[in-house]
Amino acid sequence: MTPRDAFHLAFYHFVVGSLKNLLRLGARVRVVSFAKIPTGACVMVSNHISHFDPPLLSGYLPRKIDWIAMAELFGTKWSKAGFTWLDVIPVDRHGDDRQALRTAIKRLEAGRMIGIFPEGGIRDGERSILSGAEMREGAFLLAAKADCPVVPVVILGSERLYNRRNWLSWRRAKVYIAIGDPIFPTEGGRKQLRDDTAAALIRWKDKLVETCQLTEDDLPHSPQERMREP
Repeated sequence: MTPRDAFHLAFYHFVVGSLKNLLRLGARVRVVSFAKIPTGACVMVSNHISHFDPPLLSGYLPRKIDWIAMAELFGTKWSKAGFTWLDVIPVDRHGDDRQALRTAIKRLEAGRMIGIFPEGGIRDGERSILSGAEMREGAFLLAAKADCPVVPVVILGSERLYNRRNWLSWRRAKVYIAIGDPIFPTEGGRKQLRDDTAAALIRWKDKLVETCQLTEDDLPHSPQERMREP
């Protein structure tokens, strides 16, 4: 490990650990591991329901995540430095970003885990991949090119943290995370990989609901709805 990599790793664990401790003030998190995350290269994909998802997943999944995020987050000197030290990969969402693709593949070749929200933004209801909405192809292009598995992850409840009342110690928000079986590329290519992942995310969401005895209210709602809750 180079000194630069060691610094990035230390900075990552400091930031993620600090955010995890902060989020514990407002959230009770339960992780249900239906399968183990591979130790080598893999692409983690998850539904996206709030701005709290990246720190929650980084804090509670057992491996370091190199996130792919929109380039707009790197707009200032300090944000660029911070996200770079966290090993976040910037991507231009409005074009063919070959540099981001090359960087991500290089990370996968080094055995790292890349994290992507394939919805391209915060989604709930019928717009959520948990309801069968379309996913962007980037994650599956990466996995197919690197010949590595996709790890499906489901997160529920994180949008409850938008409601300030849920930060009271006696009514902390309940957040649930499910880790599913890795899905490996086949001769069907990235389209088959995307279809298999889409089905898996819905299947693991249903399994999480069954295991934790969740209700319709625990499924993704918009931040606006959560903020209006008493």
